Amino acid sequence: MKLLQFIKPVYAHCDLPCGVYDPAQAKIEATSVLEIINRYPNLNDQDKTRAIVIKEERAELVKHHLMVLWADYFKPEHLEHFPDLHEKFWHAIKQASNCKRSLDPEEGKKLVGQIDEIAEIFWKTKKA
Repeated sequence: MKLLQFIKPVYAHCDLPCGVYDPAQAKIEATSVLEIINRYPNLNDQDKTRAIVIKEERAELVKHHLMVLWADYFKPEHLEHFPDLHEKFWHAIKQASNCKRSLDPEEGKKLVGQIDEIAEIFWKTKKA
């Protein structure tokens, strides 16, 4: 019981003290998706097959990083300031799925842009 007297409650905005979440992880993967799409036409057939596999893996990682950020970092009070937050995440996650099945550079650019919008909100909440 004497040891318990030293335990003090800890309060954190998110699951861990802030600093472990960052939309940059999703952005890196989305940029990789876009880069693969851009390079795809100039690849040989063997590399095209491999590029598709890698592109789909990276797009799935985008979805993972966005879902973690959405579920673990953002809290209900953020919705008060950014009421379209859920919609932005939903569209970005859906766009990552679109990129898995597309070789259109515009789809990749759209994904990167959506992540940039989420990142802008993220950094505003960090400054608050």
